[in-house]
Amino acid sequence: MNNIQVDFSIKDLENLTGIKAHTIRIWEKRYNLLSPNRSETNIRNYNILSLQKLLNISYLNNNGFKISKIAKLKENEIPLKVKEIAFTSKTEDHAINALKLAMINFDQSLFYKTYNDLTKNQSFDDIFYNVFIPVLNDIGLLWQTNTITPAHEHFLSTHIKQKILLSIERIEFEEPKPNSKTFVLFLPDNEIHDIGLLFINYQLRRKGYHTIFLGESVPMESLTDIVGYFNDVTFISYFTVYPETNEVLNYLKRFKNLLLNKTNTSLNVLGPRLIDMELSDFKNKIKSFNSIKILVENL
Repeated sequence: MNNIQVDFSIKDLENLTGIKAHTIRIWEKRYNLLSPNRSETNIRNYNILSLQKLLNISYLNNNGFKISKIAKLKENEIPLKVKEIAFTSKTEDHAINALKLAMINFDQSLFYKTYNDLTKNQSFDDIFYNVFIPVLNDIGLLWQTNTITPAHEHFLSTHIKQKILLSIERIEFEEPKPNSKTFVLFLPDNEIHDIGLLFINYQLRRKGYHTIFLGESVPMESLTDIVGYFNDVTFISYFTVYPETNEVLNYLKRFKNLLLNKTNTSLNVLGPRLIDMELSDFKNKIKSFNSIKILVENL
């Protein structure tokens, strides 16, 4: 671990570990598991070592260890027990906790070590679905609750992007299928969360499709030239933050009128902004998907 020191409130610990603040207080009082510093007004304050210990306790607890048994372990025995279980059971929870610690401490070495350990027994697809997506969902919540800063989020998302890009590079020189349809991957104006889109691009390239990856914040009008270049075009987009919820349907109507007039054109879209939204009026020109995995399986 590096030497960056970060202080946490009990609410931060709750957000990072999933353990309720009330439970943390009980564990402190009953089992003396954590020793927080206290302000002059008696407010608890925790350091990075407390966070690391609580993440390990949470992992053991989730794997069947009673808190009374964990409390009897010596300080140095807790991480050893975590490693022992991680080697003999599902490692996803342990990896997610390790990636959170890497993010909090801006610890590149821990990120790489965690990732490399995962690759020994899992495919890149499994790592993305079972580890990267859950940890990205978690950091979205942590950012919203001010537990982490944008710098933490960018640190982790950038390293995940690098792994996707490396996977794409390994297949980049394979020729697409003859007469393959063209997939155009883009994010709407002001949308910058492109990790999901990058992974979809990777999956499409693996399947032998021709893809055009345009990335973040693409004006709708700039896509019109692409329809003229190719005969069979499927657009794919991901709405995480934009368009605003009350603007999504208007955006899709404009998109259909501007870009989906040809027979062999369509739009596949997914993301939080599409949850519970009815798109049947678009008559299969525009389809929404509940997850990346479902979209990939239907391509």
